[in-house]
Amino acid sequence: MRITETLRTLRRDEMIDITRQVQSHVQAAGIQSGEVLVYCPHTTAGLTIQENADPDVKHDILLRLDEIYPWEHPGYRHAEGNTAAHLKALTTGTSQLVPIEGGRLALGRWQGIYFCEFDGPRTREYRLRITGDR
Repeated sequence: MRITETLRTLRRDEMIDITRQVQSHVQAAGIQSGEVLVYCPHTTAGLTIQENADPDVKHDILLRLDEIYPWEHPGYRHAEGNTAAHLKALTTGTSQLVPIEGGRLALGRWQGIYFCEFDGPRTREYRLRITGDR
């Protein structure tokens, strides 16, 4: 089963928890054992699995990414001016593969799936491919 979800980001840098939406699609697909591939088709956004209990974790991650990849740098040459967003997306990656067990995402107790915006605000999408046994 293939699904495309759209979301609207509100800030240049943000992490949006999409775990519930992904789980909802897994349940609708009726897959009991398998996996879901979550894919981001953008070069200035990414996906990660990270702690979802303490919102300060998102803050700290975005803070550190800004320190490592500042928005402005005298050596950047990319004409669009969003080199930092490309580097952050490179760091998080474009996909996450999550096992499905008993019809549920087999994430760890404190884990969530995050869509990471690095060049917003924008309208974005992510894609799901759900496979397995019913």
